[in-house]
Amino acid sequence: MPALGDDARAKVNLTLRVMGRRVDGYHDLESVVAFADCADHLTFAPGADLALATTGPRAQECGDSADNLVIKAAHLLGERVEGLQFGAFALDKHLPVAAGIGGGSADAAAALRLLARANNIELDDPRVIEVALLTGADVPVCLQSAACVMSGVGDNLMPLSLPRLPCVMVNPRVPVATKDVFRELGLKNGELRVGVTDVLKAPKWPSEGAPAATWIKVLSAGTNDLEAPALKIEPVIGEVLSALRGAEGMQLARMSGSGATCFAIFADDADAQRAAAAIQLAHPLWWVHAGALS
Repeated sequence: MPALGDDARAKVNLTLRVMGRRVDGYHDLESVVAFADCADHLTFAPGADLALATTGPRAQECGDSADNLVIKAAHLLGERVEGLQFGAFALDKHLPVAAGIGGGSADAAAALRLLARANNIELDDPRVIEVALLTGADVPVCLQSAACVMSGVGDNLMPLSLPRLPCVMVNPRVPVATKDVFRELGLKNGELRVGVTDVLKAPKWPSEGAPAATWIKVLSAGTNDLEAPALKIEPVIGEVLSALRGAEGMQLARMSGSGATCFAIFADDADAQRAAAAIQLAHPLWWVHAGALS
């Protein structure tokens, strides 16, 4: 069988509400998730042994390959699928790590898609779904890599018909550990952050074909509940948000996930490109991407 390849697209949380913390310690979330046109690339060559080689501009940030989520996902699937065809993965790493855009989760999801293709397994096979959730909370949504409302602990996905949204994504090249942000949020096991009235007031998402302006209005009424605790851990996130919010044509700017990557949605591609160029010029060490969400 020839080598297979797949893109691991960056995930962006357009909104993120922390509904509470369950008695088992996991946090219940509700998030509108979109996917960007920047990605890592993963290839898979079937073989006798499981291996991972990492190259690319962010390769040094990945750490020990034995701890990589690609390897974790493959091992977990191998435990559930008898005779699973393993092989060698090669990861071309471009997305910043510990950045709130699901880079590691997207890589793991791409590995599961490649293993499923190589072994003639459907992506909705319960074993694949189970492994995705066990690998990490963002892996199930990255497995689909399509706009949706993600809720629960990442296990409930409701598809959304999101228009193409010109955007700029910026990471100050400072890693932020998700566990640290949730610790700063400070919820105890079994503690709720929202009541019944909040759930009843849940937003109505625009219908298929709704223009970008309608989506931006609805999304602007949302929030990212992890932004405030992340700002306490890494105040530079505030500088990133200020840079994005000061750009001409900016419609909405917010932090993604647990940070430190922030995004801004723009009126058009030209505004996004100009803003990205200006931010990169002012902050040459930051990671800046101009593109689109969908």
